Amino acid sequence: MSKAERIFKEAQKLPDTLAQEVLDFIGYIEIKHGLRDRLTEELKQAQEPAMRHVWENQEDEVWNGV
Repeated sequence: MSKAERIFKEAQKLPDTLAQEVLDFIGYIEIKHGLRDRLTEELKQAQEPAMRHVWENQEDEVWNGV
């Protein structure tokens, strides 16, 4: 079993609040090691609350699987 598979298996046991902490930590590691651009990620996080009403609505639900 790969390390990624082990992480996935363990993460499935966590409640959502703790799983979010794990996701945040993975994001931190990616930024720290240059696997993800910090500014881009911060901009995405900043726009999320303002755009949530646009992204999460019944009319556009059909597009979620695309």
